Amino acid sequence: MITEVMPTYARAPLAFVKGEGSWLIDETGRYFLDAGGGIAVAALGHAHPKLVEVLTSQAQQVWHTSNLYRVPNQERLASMLVERSFADSVFFANSGAEAGEAAIKMARRYWHAKGQSERHRIITLSGSFHGRTLAMISATGSPYLTEGFAPLTPGFMQVAPGDLEAARQALDEHAAALFVEPILGEGGIIALEDDYLKGLRRLCDESGALLIVDEVQCGMGRTGRLFAHEWAGISPDIMTIAKGIGGGFPLAACLATEAVASAMTAGSHGSTYGGNPLACAVGAAVLEIVGDPQFLDGVRHRSAIFRQGLESLVATRPSVFESVRGSGLMLGLVCRVPNGELIQMGHEEGILMVAGGQNVVRLLPPLNMSQDELGEVVQRIDRAASRLEASRHA
Repeated sequence: MITEVMPTYARAPLAFVKGEGSWLIDETGRYFLDAGGGIAVAALGHAHPKLVEVLTSQAQQVWHTSNLYRVPNQERLASMLVERSFADSVFFANSGAEAGEAAIKMARRYWHAKGQSERHRIITLSGSFHGRTLAMISATGSPYLTEGFAPLTPGFMQVAPGDLEAARQALDEHAAALFVEPILGEGGIIALEDDYLKGLRRLCDESGALLIVDEVQCGMGRTGRLFAHEWAGISPDIMTIAKGIGGGFPLAACLATEAVASAMTAGSHGSTYGGNPLACAVGAAVLEIVGDPQFLDGVRHRSAIFRQGLESLVATRPSVFESVRGSGLMLGLVCRVPNGELIQMGHEEGILMVAGGQNVVRLLPPLNMSQDELGEVVQRIDRAASRLEASRHA
């Protein structure tokens, strides 16, 4: 018999009823150190006092009005994002997949407005992830995501990450845009080289194609810069963000330059919930904190020490771990054992982690996790690895 909640997730047998900072508390009262951050969503941990205050205050005023009217909180957050980014205009949505849909529509609309509708193809990287709508799984083309959902949405093409020549050949007269994650998250925490990203920007400039960066997982301070593409010194034409921007409240955005966004006229796109007063009140509070240069300095400092601890862990337990990769507080432990087994052993040690592609365990803790707590993450993973070694030799 099917469960009342549709069985589309392989859920761990854990249920959390309360959160306090970097910790989650299950229904038995047991504490777990959250090194997964709700898959990079809990940028400021759980029940952050400022976010609780802002959400409570806004909830006592107005929750929803729709986009039939001006939304002052939306206007404020858009101004904050524009001030801190390459962009001139922002469209608000509820999820990363919706932001990705907006980005693709925007790229195609841009070429339509220029009288070149034949430029409709979107180039993505194999192993990437942009969401689970039909268009977004078609964009990535992964059999894991697409099986059983044919026919897929046409107009997408994948090239291998790191291969500039493949990208050059794909960016032909039919290419509208190149859509990339600066760090492939679901794909296994694969950070694209700065020179490669610069090369992609150059190829887009040469071909006229737009560059879209997906910062749904790697953005909002996750790497120690507000946006991950900043490390490469490039500027995209369109960017998608979600996850951390709401700190746990559903919120996403698609940012663009004026040249691109001008093609999106009234009625060309929309969202009922996107950018409602509640979401944008919280988003503005998150951005005020995460966008502070001192806060980002702290992320860079703590993440460097955290990575050193993980590197030592890898060296200590070579039968379990192969390497560490990623940037900032978006790190992956490449495992020599099944990553799901390590995550399960982590539950026994009160540590929460997230699986990723290429047998990687993703570590996406709150950006304000203390240095002591990050050290505790390393210790608990070490104990989980020890348990796993013992069980495999029993």
